[in-house]
Amino acid sequence: MSDTSIVNTSSVSAPAFNGTENFVLEGRTILVTGASSGIGKAVAILCASLGATLVINGRSAERLQAVLDQLYGTDHQMIIGDLTEVDTREALIEAAPLYDGLAYCAGAASLAPVRMANEKHLQQMLSVNYLAPANLTQRLLYKKKLNTGASLVYVTALASRACPSASAGYAASKAALESYIRTLALEHGKQNIRATYVAPGYVDTPMLESLGTMIDMDKQSELTPMGKIESTDIAPGVVYLLSPASRWVTRSILTIDGGLSIAMRL
Repeated sequence: MSDTSIVNTSSVSAPAFNGTENFVLEGRTILVTGASSGIGKAVAILCASLGATLVINGRSAERLQAVLDQLYGTDHQMIIGDLTEVDTREALIEAAPLYDGLAYCAGAASLAPVRMANEKHLQQMLSVNYLAPANLTQRLLYKKKLNTGASLVYVTALASRACPSASAGYAASKAALESYIRTLALEHGKQNIRATYVAPGYVDTPMLESLGTMIDMDKQSELTPMGKIESTDIAPGVVYLLSPASRWVTRSILTIDGGLSIAMRL
């Protein structure tokens, strides 16, 4: 028998619907916190490239302006300020008539062993990583600033489950935020408001670099089977959860850790 080649000669046109439009953010207004560097910066740039109109926040005017200058499109706004302050949160709430999405990427990390984790340290971690996002979210809901189908995405951390040494304050604050998000999703699902969170492993960001003075982060990063993760590796996951492509996803965690949780047997 001779070999037979089968060639598809069909002339059927591609379907009008191929699903890719579900990943586009055209016509959506999205609030991105922590946008002056790291994951927040990468998320803001990607959201804008997909057509979103952004309100971005950060504490550094110079760095936030540099990000604003990189955004594709027009009508983007920046609000400078610390999210632990009421005035900053209110300014963000009033910056747009309605929001279709929130990418909460702001946060702080500080390490201290349990015997050194005093009240000041614990309060700082809770204030930045839990109370600030919780208070901003509450005001967005109370002021009815979220559009139908809005998606709220928060960046937490693998540390909330891994709980590595010296992370009692940091890991606890992220775990508190994750519990809050799950409650939020349950309470507002009937209003078609979704709440999810992304839990990264060790990501090459300025925040990670700052921890290098207290712990050998290069050695910690080597624990990641697939290698070091960049901010631009986290951004697509956040944007997926913001987009219509994930419209049936809520109260869920997206772990992006390069296999670190496997190595830790979580």
